Order: sequence, then C-alpha cells, then structure tokens
Amino acid sequence: QVQLVESGGRLVQAGGSLRLSCAVSGIVIDRYRMAWFRQAPGREREFVVGINSGGSFGVQGRFTISRDNARNSVYLQMNNLKPEDTAVYYCAAASGLGHMMTKSSYPYWGQGTQVAVSS
Repeated sequence: QVQLVESGGRLVQAGGSLRLSCAVSGIVIDRYRMAWFRQAPGREREFVVGINSGGSFGVQGRFTISRDNARNSVYLQMNNLKPEDTAVYYCAAASGLGHMMTKSSYPYWGQGTQVAVSS
C-alpha cells in the first residue's frame, strides 16, 4: 500500500520560511517523479514544483524541492512566503513518463498539510 504523509504546515508571517516534509512508504521514491501541488480555497489544485531522476522541474525561485532517498522522503523549502501562498499543500508521486505538471498524471497523493501566511 502506497502512503504519502505530509507534515510541517502551520501559520507563518509574510516573509517567513517553512519546510514541508513528505514521508513515503510502499514505493521507492528514486524510481518515481515526485511533486508538490497546492490548493487554495475556491481554486483548482495547482502544480508547484517537482523532481525526478533528471532533477527539479517547474522550479520557482522561492520554492525548492529536495529528496532524501535514504529516508524515502521529499521536502519543500518555502522562503519569503506571501499571503497568496496560503493553501493546502499536497505531495504526489507517479512512475514513468507523463505530463509532469498535470495533477491527473499522479496516482498517489497525500492528505495535505495546511499552510497559512498572515500579512
């Protein structure tokens, strides 16, 4: 059974930083492409950043994805947070090729972790 468990979300002031974690079981992440998505209230779930064997993709300047294969975990470092970054952040995994920034190409998802940024 594949499980992805996100953690690290909390309330933070604008300009602050957070590091989200995604602990994965049931698959070996270095054989998968991993990604972070987010969903703000009333909006569609959107791609943030991802990583595969070739490196990071969809990189945003304030957000950095990393992977610890020994821990089978993926991380999202978020710096200089803004109120518009407020959302539930989800970790996702997929094997093989596919539309890397499209949520429908990811069969495995975590339950999400809430990030709230106050102004």
